[in-house]
Amino acid sequence: MPQSANTPSTPPASPAAPVPRPPAGPLPEAVHRTVEVPGGRIHLVEQGSGPLVLMVHGFPESWYSWRHQLPALAAAGYRAVAIDVRGYGRSSKPRDVAAYRMLAHVADNVAVVRALGEETAIIVGHDWGSPIAANTALLRPDVFTAVALLSVPYAPRGGIRPTEAFARLGGGGEFYINYFQEPGRAEAEIEPGVRDWIAGFYVVASGDAKQDAARPGSAQDHVAHFSVAPGGKLSDRFPEKLPLPLPWLAEADLDFYAGEFERTGLTGGLNRYRNVDRDWEDLAAWDGAPLRQPSLFIGGEHDAPTNWMADAIKAFPHTLPGLSASHILDGCGHWVQQERPEEVNRLLTDWLGSLPGTAA
Repeated sequence: MPQSANTPSTPPASPAAPVPRPPAGPLPEAVHRTVEVPGGRIHLVEQGSGPLVLMVHGFPESWYSWRHQLPALAAAGYRAVAIDVRGYGRSSKPRDVAAYRMLAHVADNVAVVRALGEETAIIVGHDWGSPIAANTALLRPDVFTAVALLSVPYAPRGGIRPTEAFARLGGGGEFYINYFQEPGRAEAEIEPGVRDWIAGFYVVASGDAKQDAARPGSAQDHVAHFSVAPGGKLSDRFPEKLPLPLPWLAEADLDFYAGEFERTGLTGGLNRYRNVDRDWEDLAAWDGAPLRQPSLFIGGEHDAPTNWMADAIKAFPHTLPGLSASHILDGCGHWVQQERPEEVNRLLTDWLGSLPGTAA
């Protein structure tokens, strides 16, 4: 693709330096590294050899959200790499809110591929990682040959400023993405009790949240579940008693996530939300652009973004002309690859094996 003022250029390759494994780190066969990127450094975890598959997590997660996919993809003959997105874990955490714009994440992903000595990669994203992956493939099809999106369907840049569109949502309250816009506001809610807040957020968005056993399935219901009442907090929506551990989230898993955010804070992750309007301006040249590479979508029956973006899924024939398949997993919530690891691993490896020139 020809470069433009808004398209990240490819940075020079830099060596991928091994770094010490985090204390009591999982996945003993995996290798932890940091690589240089335009904005500083990206921490990554890799396992296996073969065609490169780059995995990008969402909020509030880390590379650890791909703990089930790393060994599975490695065993299937792929070089599986999961990053800590900038602002998370052991990756750089710029202070400037604008440093978390979409173009910066695209540049990070390109730099990771180059630093690992590769020319091309397949990219997989979940939650915020899904639009990061989609835009990375959109802007740099020369590097990213295929894209898999989990939970959040691809929706091209449209004609309405995002915060204006989100202001129309909320079910009588303030939609959580707008609630996250003001620096410091969500941090004041979360950081006094990081572990409890993260646990509540994971539970309320999961498919097996007990308070949602009879949850209605309309998009409006899912939107309302993530709105903030006037003068309230997002955590007011969390159940009073959390049904932990969940089948997919052990206490040790929660400890790992909480430990990362207790060390780093939540600002880096929240700053991604604070760039939605900036992204809309940056990506004006790609308004309505389809994503043409081979693609895959996996969502959950009870996944809020999958439900409230149902129209985006219906538009896939136009927006994802290279779509191989779209799967909605029965009973699954938002944390797709963690809640249903075996099913997601099978869908991913089957899809990867079908891609021209990338079969392991």
